[in-house]
Amino acid sequence: MAVRNNLAGAEELFARKFNNLFAGGNYSEAAKVAANAPKGILRTPDTIRRFQSVPAQPGQTSPLLQYFGILLDQGQLNKFESLELCRPVLQQGRKQLLEKWLKEDKLECSEELGDLVKSVDPTLALSVYLRANVPNKVIQCFAETGQFQKIVLYAKKVGYTPDWIFLLRNVMRISPEQGLQFSQMLVQDEEPLADITQIVDVFMEYNLIQQCTSFLLDALKNNRPTEGPLQTRLLEMNLMHAPQVADAILGNQMFTHYDRAHVAQLCEKAGLLQRALEHYTDLYDIKRAVVHTHLLNPEWLVNFFGSLSVEDSMECLRAMLSANIRQNLQICVQVASKYHEQLSTQSLTELFESFKSFEGLFYFLGSIVNFSQDPEVHFKYIQAACKTGQIKEVERICRESNCYDPERVKNFLKEAKLTDQLPLIIVCDRFDFVHDLVLYLYRNNLQKYIEIYVQKVNPSRLPVVIGGLLDVDCSEDVIKNLILVVRGQFSTDELVAEVEKRNRLKLLLPWLEARIHEGCEEPATHNALAKIYIDSNNNPERFLRENPFYDSRVVGKYCEKRDPHLACVAYERGQCDQELINVCNENSLFKSLSRYLVRRKDPELWASVVQTALSETQDPEEVSVTVKAFMTADLPNELIELLEKIVLDNSVFSEHRNLQNLLILTAIKADRTRVMEYINRLDNYDAPDIANIAISNELFEEAFAIFRKFDVNTSAVQVLIEHIGNLDRAYEFAERCNEPAVWSQLAKAQLQKGLVKEAIDSYIKADDPSAYMEMARKKARESYVETELIFALAKTNRLAELEEFINGPNNAHIQQVGDRCYDEKMYEAAKLLYNNVSNFGRLASTLVHLGEYQAAVDGARKANSTRTWKEVCFACVDGKEFRLAQMCGLHIVDRGYFEELITMLEAALGLERAHMGMFTELAILYSKFKPQKMREHLELFWSRVNIPKVLRAAEQAHLWAELVFLYDKYEEYDNAIITMMSHPADAWKESQFKDIITKVANVELYYKAVQFYLEFKPLLLNDLLIVLSPRLDHTRAVNFFSKVKQLPLVKPYLRSVQNHNNKSVNEALNNLFIIEEDFQALRTSIDAYDNFDNISLAQGLEKHELIEFRRIAAYLFKGNNRWKQSVELCKKDKLYKDAMQYASESKDIELAEELLQWFLQDDKKECFAACLFTCYDLLRPDVVLETAWRHNLMDFSMPYFIQVMREYLSKVDKLDASESLRKEEEQLTEAQPIVYGTPQLMLTAGPNVAVPPQQPYGYGYPTATGYSQPAQPGFGYGM
Repeated sequence: MAVRNNLAGAEELFARKFNNLFAGGNYSEAAKVAANAPKGILRTPDTIRRFQSVPAQPGQTSPLLQYFGILLDQGQLNKFESLELCRPVLQQGRKQLLEKWLKEDKLECSEELGDLVKSVDPTLALSVYLRANVPNKVIQCFAETGQFQKIVLYAKKVGYTPDWIFLLRNVMRISPEQGLQFSQMLVQDEEPLADITQIVDVFMEYNLIQQCTSFLLDALKNNRPTEGPLQTRLLEMNLMHAPQVADAILGNQMFTHYDRAHVAQLCEKAGLLQRALEHYTDLYDIKRAVVHTHLLNPEWLVNFFGSLSVEDSMECLRAMLSANIRQNLQICVQVASKYHEQLSTQSLTELFESFKSFEGLFYFLGSIVNFSQDPEVHFKYIQAACKTGQIKEVERICRESNCYDPERVKNFLKEAKLTDQLPLIIVCDRFDFVHDLVLYLYRNNLQKYIEIYVQKVNPSRLPVVIGGLLDVDCSEDVIKNLILVVRGQFSTDELVAEVEKRNRLKLLLPWLEARIHEGCEEPATHNALAKIYIDSNNNPERFLRENPFYDSRVVGKYCEKRDPHLACVAYERGQCDQELINVCNENSLFKSLSRYLVRRKDPELWASVVQTALSETQDPEEVSVTVKAFMTADLPNELIELLEKIVLDNSVFSEHRNLQNLLILTAIKADRTRVMEYINRLDNYDAPDIANIAISNELFEEAFAIFRKFDVNTSAVQVLIEHIGNLDRAYEFAERCNEPAVWSQLAKAQLQKGLVKEAIDSYIKADDPSAYMEMARKKARESYVETELIFALAKTNRLAELEEFINGPNNAHIQQVGDRCYDEKMYEAAKLLYNNVSNFGRLASTLVHLGEYQAAVDGARKANSTRTWKEVCFACVDGKEFRLAQMCGLHIVDRGYFEELITMLEAALGLERAHMGMFTELAILYSKFKPQKMREHLELFWSRVNIPKVLRAAEQAHLWAELVFLYDKYEEYDNAIITMMSHPADAWKESQFKDIITKVANVELYYKAVQFYLEFKPLLLNDLLIVLSPRLDHTRAVNFFSKVKQLPLVKPYLRSVQNHNNKSVNEALNNLFIIEEDFQALRTSIDAYDNFDNISLAQGLEKHELIEFRRIAAYLFKGNNRWKQSVELCKKDKLYKDAMQYASESKDIELAEELLQWFLQDDKKECFAACLFTCYDLLRPDVVLETAWRHNLMDFSMPYFIQVMREYLSKVDKLDASESLRKEEEQLTEAQPIVYGTPQLMLTAGPNVAVPPQQPYGYGYPTATGYSQPAQPGFGYGM
């Protein structure tokens, strides 16, 4: 019952029974008792030991196994039983029994059992641990079997917290990849199961950088502030071992809480400079890293500078340039270009300049210059381009930019001494510095750029260029060539004006004449030519009357002071009425005026002349009566006209105060449009009163003009401010007059208008500007400020400070200030300024005013200017300094010291820079006082005198030989020839005349010269004609000599020009030969030169008394195909040979047969035979045979017939031979078999039939020997 019900109380009974049975060896029953004992009192380790101690009998089951078998049959084994049962089973390798028992739940699982099984099968052990609920061993088995995912799940399920770090180490030891997965599982929840830092330590213990990085990237993805150290550690490990991974992490910007300074240093050490710069905040660190631009992305680096402050950016740029300017220059330029607005262009420019990196400056400014309006940017860009040799870019910016300071750029380009001067040319051309440009280029031997300028850059500037070249004494040939090269592309008016200002108008003569010959109708060209003709007295009146293109007013004005008569001619041609009236009145040319008025037939013109009567009166009473009459009649407009005539045109009443007042007041009331004109033209009226009246009549501009004219500047500016209300004009007026009171008024008005800054400036200008200028110069070295400071020092007579200032470095316009001081008669200051800029011309003028004559002469010598020499000379003469005047002067003649002047000038000629004026004036003095020395002086110095002036002096002194000499040198060859012909006794020389006559331009002078020689030197006429023969019209010359019946005189000339085959020359010579009965010369002339009237000459010679001339007539008829007439003339004169020859040449059968019959009529048998021979080809054999037979002349004709027979027989023989040859070829062709071969090409086969040669004569016989010559010895017959 205890067994059945598992009741207590019977333990001892079972124990006693077990022991008894066991002791009795009944192990089987003992096992059953132990197994069935209630409450398992006997199922103890001791029982098991007892069974184990019993040895097994061979062939029998061991008691222990029997015991366990009974227990298994009854149910589940306990812990100890399971352990002891499994141990031998496992030892026997019977693991399947164990698995079976576990499935049947026959075993009690325990940790010890699991440990036992684990050594054999960890998976089976895991099952034991799970049943035994041993978490730590379960987790360990999970780990050992690689089931890491189940570890965390199991731990959470059973609520067990293992040593995760220990587990992780074990996992890491087995598999780093699985360890990575396990570690990720540990931290995948919001609250991680293990400390991340410890996990990282585990990774690092095994140096698993890659796995650790993957773990941390996943674990730190939320970027929590508390994870800062881990972020730092992640970056640190990768920067030390895998910089590319660190760079990628930083590039993704996943983390923000790490130690940026520490990471930045690690980045720099790892070579990740870009990341280092992103993290550095200290300027020292940034500068250290940023200089290595070759390791940085340029685009990133440029953007990086956008994150820096202005000061830091500049420091970094400076560091980069200092470290390696060649390597870092490009990136610095990019940074400067992008951030120039923030960093300031000036600072960047100074930065590049401090390193003398003009290349960097060029590229930097080049990127902004096209968009910048800053003059400094443009100037610095030009500087940099010049320094780097970018001349084309300099040209472009100089041409296109409107922002730079032209004066500054011009000065820089001059100092730069560029190899290509085109940029300087462009600047000077655009901003009108052409004169300075020409002076610079010429003085630096850069003449080719002058040519380039006027040819390619701006041809219209040629006049100014020519003016500059004349100022520097450039060669005339160079100037002429320059004008010819640029012809037609500039203003002729401007060119003429420039040259005329320098008294060198004659220079343009060849060019002007060439333009006229080309058909130019431009008035300016003709004006200039007229002026030259007037100055050179080259038949000017004819030019003025005949030339239709010049401007009458311009040329007339030019003539007024030189020759009033020519001015009248010019004005009359252009109907310039008022100008002509004025010049006639001024020069008392009343007859000319009256003639002109008559020719004009214009009543109004007559009236205007008559109206001048009143204006010319000098009686005040007459004027007064007239004025009162107009006032009484209330005729204000007529009164204005009258007063204009009296006041404006009459010198007696032009300064009459009351009349001027009356004229202006009348105009204010009657015709306000004239008030301004009267105010400006009149000077002697009551200005304040008139101005106030004008203000009351609202004529504010007129009132302002009055105050301004009479220097009542305070009232004038008051009108501008209060009545006109224009502060801008008031400011301009204040600047112009520059009076303190005016500035004060303006400042007050500006202040009232709220223009505070402008008012302050005006108040400053109202006081002494010296202190302000000095202050301003300390603040800014502006050219304008320094210029005004210099003038202020000069104005206040602080000359010592002025000299100190200009001798030091400055940017002032010293020349400009010097001119202002000179104009205001501050000569001491002007002397210092001109001396500083080496303007010796103005310096000499200044020294003259100071009475320092010796110094003035020295200055004039350095200036080397004609104007300066003259000015100093006059001053020395006025000061009785004749010794000094002798060194430089020319015009002492005005004082009457002729001998002294001649001596002075003769001595002055030896000076190194003796100029043209000295030689010219000495020549004029010689012409007046020592004519015997004139020729010698001219021969020595003709090239250095002003020839037009000396020409007029020589003409006035009747020095004809000298005049011819000057005309020759001045290339006025026409006038030279005219003078020699007009005054042959004094001026004519044969060699000189023949030399000059070939150079004249007027062809008519050739024939006048011929006429002159015919009358004055007839024996030398042929020499002259031979010299002129290339230029003469020979027909005209022959006609002239025929007319004066002097052809025999010029026969040598005619013979010398006959080679031209001129008809008139040929006929004249032929007539001379006929007169001289020189038939041989005539025959030679006719044969050589055929240009004459043959028939007329033949008809004239036909009746000549000499047979040779009649024979020439027949010859001429023959030459004109008048064969019959020629043969008849020969028959008449019995010229048988000529008759037969002409008949033969005529090829006329009838004429030949007729001549043959004529010989028979006169019984000329020998001539008959000769004619047969001569005319053999023309005579027909049947006619000859009949004629000979009838006249019984067979013997004489037999040679002829023999020849005829021979010719015919030869022809027949040749025909017969040709026929025979043809027949043989035909037979040969028939006998030949037919062969079908390749046919021969026609081009290579040749002709099949021979063609007999053609015979030269119609009868087929060759010419017989003895009949091929026109004349035989046996047939002379006295012909």
